[in-house]
Amino acid sequence: METVAPIESHGIIGDLQTAALVGQDGTIDWFCAPRFDSPSIFAALLDAERGGLCRVRPETDDYVTRQLYLPGTAILITRFMMPAGVGEVLDFMPVTGDEPTDRHHIVRLARMVRGHGRFVFECAPAFDYGRDEAQVAFTGSGVLFSSGKQHLALNPARAEMMGQIERTERGVRLVLDAAEGDTGGVMLTAGPDPSPRSVPIEELWQLYHHTRDYWRDWAGHSRYTGRWREQVERSAITLKLLTYAPTGAPVAAATAGLPELVGGERNWDYRYTWIRDGSLSVHALLGLGYREEAKAFLRWMRTRITEGEPRIMYRVDGSPDLPEIDLPLRGYRDSRPVRIGNDANGQLQLDIFGEALDAVYRGFRCGLRPAYDGWRHLCAAVDRLCDTWDQPDDGIWESRGGRRDHTYGRLMCWVAFDRAIRIARALGAPADIARWTAARDAVHEQVMTRGWNAEAGTFTQHYETDVVDAALLYMPMVGFIGAEDPRWLSTLRAIDEHLVSDSLVYRYDPARSPDGLAGAEGTFSMCTFWYVDALARSGRLDEARLTFEKMLTYSNHVGLYAEEIGPTGEQLGNFPQAFSHLGLINAAIRLDRALG
Repeated sequence: METVAPIESHGIIGDLQTAALVGQDGTIDWFCAPRFDSPSIFAALLDAERGGLCRVRPETDDYVTRQLYLPGTAILITRFMMPAGVGEVLDFMPVTGDEPTDRHHIVRLARMVRGHGRFVFECAPAFDYGRDEAQVAFTGSGVLFSSGKQHLALNPARAEMMGQIERTERGVRLVLDAAEGDTGGVMLTAGPDPSPRSVPIEELWQLYHHTRDYWRDWAGHSRYTGRWREQVERSAITLKLLTYAPTGAPVAAATAGLPELVGGERNWDYRYTWIRDGSLSVHALLGLGYREEAKAFLRWMRTRITEGEPRIMYRVDGSPDLPEIDLPLRGYRDSRPVRIGNDANGQLQLDIFGEALDAVYRGFRCGLRPAYDGWRHLCAAVDRLCDTWDQPDDGIWESRGGRRDHTYGRLMCWVAFDRAIRIARALGAPADIARWTAARDAVHEQVMTRGWNAEAGTFTQHYETDVVDAALLYMPMVGFIGAEDPRWLSTLRAIDEHLVSDSLVYRYDPARSPDGLAGAEGTFSMCTFWYVDALARSGRLDEARLTFEKMLTYSNHVGLYAEEIGPTGEQLGNFPQAFSHLGLINAAIRLDRALG
């Protein structure tokens, strides 16, 4: 029985409308098309037998692999080192542009760098998460895999390869002998009725050069010149890869169903755009100088606000329809259920208003002035918040254990009012500033009285408990409280004691804060980066730098992070996670500023 590769053993490639994961063994085991949130074509990461894959590897097991990115790009290089030689596979997706398209390409270029070797190529798609059987048709110049709704063409770089391709139980297989200097490749095309064709190798190399130049030009616009340029650049490229270019909406992660605890039930679909995640990404993007990307998301978010009361998440095209269903897949290392869709979409999370207004405010400070109609809709949303902020909500972590008066939710309501007031005053635009000020002050007073537990000496997760929550780390970051205020320093010590494990930070303790789900989870990578920021602001600079440097050792071999980190350093949760990478960028900028 085949086993799935560890989450952390992958790199990501993408074309700014969808993405694929490539394992260190040369296997593409996750790819959805035509969008991030579309049904899968390859999903062996969730079920090695039924999920579908595309693999390139040496014929024997006597080899060692290494994987890296071509510097400054999203082109992934997988190297196979064998006793008789060294071969490389270059994987990338040509960038599609800003117009939605149903046609997407994966290019797999292979070359024998030294010596000689014998390689096996396998392609076995399993459409719609393995629920649709692939029909295989050989043409004179390629192979067409089809189901009722999805299609994938295998386009070889050499016409003579067609005579060597053989049918297997689940797809096709090809064995090739390669000598030093030999090059070859295939292009996989997903789309409506693609016609297989023999693709000249020169055309594939031309696509390679265009893709390389695009990414190096984009990465070259970063204005970050600090101590951790390589890590920040990789995180920035990853955030760009997770952004749907036609709308500017970033997805939380490229995958669905990967567990926060192996064997557990915390397996969610993260291929959607959260108002929170996108808003926080604006901070990171503007910090690096990527004004157009921030502007595109703010435009997308403004449209959601004009549609009425915003949901916490949407599809990349703005649709709020995300019905959650369980798939009949084995799951990553038997972690079930495997879910697509997300029922948390119906939750009330008051904090999203604060993150949204903070993003608008940061954009405004960088010259992204709200248009008149956009400002009117923002004012209407803030006016509604004046009537709705003082109620229990489901919280930032999407607990399924019932609503509470969450301190973080109230904190971010304060941020919403505060940023709206600042923008209104700077614009000189019409707004009910007096009402907003009264609401802001009421929220502040409530958090300082009911969110503070004098006996425990800390701010708490919600008003009816004495336990802490890592979301509280955001309090000094948004200016609600001074970083050296005694109440904050006491709260930080409580977080040190209850949520920090060898510099890694848990979101909360499910044993003390039941969330309606069984089991525990790993440490949350974004919270660790928030902790770095909080330490730096609170004068614990040496600890902040050491924590940051330790956190860098938990990235995978190509600098990527999933959502969480397990007890033995393994990556857990969906991958790669935008939250983790925007957290790294913001923490690096903060540390550089503090270190001088």
